[in-house]
Amino acid sequence: MLQTLEAVIDESGAVRLLEKVRLPSACRALVTILRDQPPVHALESALLSEAALARDWNRPEEDAAWAHLPAGA
Repeated sequence: MLQTLEAVIDESGAVRLLEKVRLPSACRALVTILRDQPPVHALESALLSEAALARDWNRPEEDAAWAHLPAGA
């Protein structure tokens, strides 16, 4: 059984689950460290590629290809 639980890890490495969990016995676990904020270079890459992608996305052919979808979908 796989189960995902949210937790906080403090500066000393202590893990604190944000919800209670009951297990029949001790279990192995994997911990993934998430950043609170995306790295700055990821945001910069998105901004730098916006103009190039807009040239492709804002063409009449692109509009026609997606015209079958309801507005706002």
